[in-house]
Amino acid sequence: MISLAKAKHRFLLLIFVLIGAAGASIVTAQSDDKAQQAIELFNKGQDAHEKGDVGAAVKLYEGAIEILPEFPEAQLQRGSALVTLGRFDEAEKAFRRALELREDWTLAMATLGSLLVDRGKYAESEKLLTAAIAADESNSLALTAMSYLRIKTNADETALRTTLGKLNALSSRARPTAALLTAKAAVELRLNDQAAAKVSVGRALELEPKNSAANILAADIALTEKDIDRAESYLTAAENSGQISDETKRLRGSALIMRGKKSDALAILESISSPSDSVKTLIADVKDGDIADLAGLEAKAQRDPNDANALSKLCQGYRLGNPAKAVEYCRRASTLEPNEIGHAIGFGAALVQAKQYDQAIGLFRKLLTIAPEHATIRANLATALFQLKRYPEAKTEFRWLTENQPDSPTAFYFLGIVHDQMGEYLDAMANYQQFIKMADAEKDKLDIEKVNLRLPLVQKQIKNGKGKKSE
Repeated sequence: MISLAKAKHRFLLLIFVLIGAAGASIVTAQSDDKAQQAIELFNKGQDAHEKGDVGAAVKLYEGAIEILPEFPEAQLQRGSALVTLGRFDEAEKAFRRALELREDWTLAMATLGSLLVDRGKYAESEKLLTAAIAADESNSLALTAMSYLRIKTNADETALRTTLGKLNALSSRARPTAALLTAKAAVELRLNDQAAAKVSVGRALELEPKNSAANILAADIALTEKDIDRAESYLTAAENSGQISDETKRLRGSALIMRGKKSDALAILESISSPSDSVKTLIADVKDGDIADLAGLEAKAQRDPNDANALSKLCQGYRLGNPAKAVEYCRRASTLEPNEIGHAIGFGAALVQAKQYDQAIGLFRKLLTIAPEHATIRANLATALFQLKRYPEAKTEFRWLTENQPDSPTAFYFLGIVHDQMGEYLDAMANYQQFIKMADAEKDKLDIEKVNLRLPLVQKQIKNGKGKKSE
């Protein structure tokens, strides 16, 4: 299920409005001087808005409106800025005023309708969005909002497929927006077409890698595929863009559960102010057989040797403290549910922790034939190869990770070491420097220190003309 919060602020980001003919009509209705003053303030407001100084933009838009009360463009842009500031009541009034001033303005209809969807005023929003789409079938903002309205109101399959047909038609044209493609992915996911949703959200992220709604949806899909590394990469991108919502908390909590960090997950999930049923289920699941109570879980597994859920939790819980024990529990869970890729990945990760690298490599090689784009499989395989000093093979995997998870400093760190060990000093230098640039000063403190100690030696090797070119 996709939450409307995933698209919050995305379909409300307005293109900057050009005055054009509207300015001319204003001039005829007011004195030239007043109209010019208002337009100048409006343009300054747009400049401030575009630069991210939203508070200043609001004041400038209000100054323009004070001079020229019948200025729909200024009302619309003021409303957009107020949404960014979280002042939704004022934003709604501004959008309504813009529509009063220009009743047939489809952009104002779509913008107001979008905000009303987010505020749970579904009946009125549907009227506005339907009218906007009827007047302009290429209205991307209205169709995006309508998509989330259909999802939010649990529309039937027929309505969802009708909406998807319109999304397909619009997205097949030149330059679809990332917001439109994300809405398309959300509808496809609701229709249980995860493969199509993955393609659509991938296209959205190609257009806007920092698009928070697209990153959140991509994280949701990755978690269903048990690809924790990729999911966490998407979540970090969303959070870095300022999108820390109940939905990001739910997904972050889910990822932590998969990592076996149940207490951390519980803290995040219980911080959600209005938990959904799915969040309540997650919390209950954590508390019922928490991995903090490994003895209790083992008792459950003894009572019912076919309890794959308990075995999976034991696999996670023992992975760091007793990897040999974890391997056995992971193996049993995977045997019971051979089609559950998460069990197999957990088994492989436990093998890595138990330093059974050759067996782990064999397993992950097989899993890659099933899920070649699975970042968690790649990361574990890279680690096992690295530990066996099979650097050429490890380089291939770490390079894949840096190309497909460019926000992960860890991959750059290990790729730097691999190049360094292979005498490929220029590439080692480049990856070390990228790691330093991206690393967290506190969390990665030790690795940063190691790299800073190594860099002068690498620089010396390069200066002396040593090393070889990476293949």
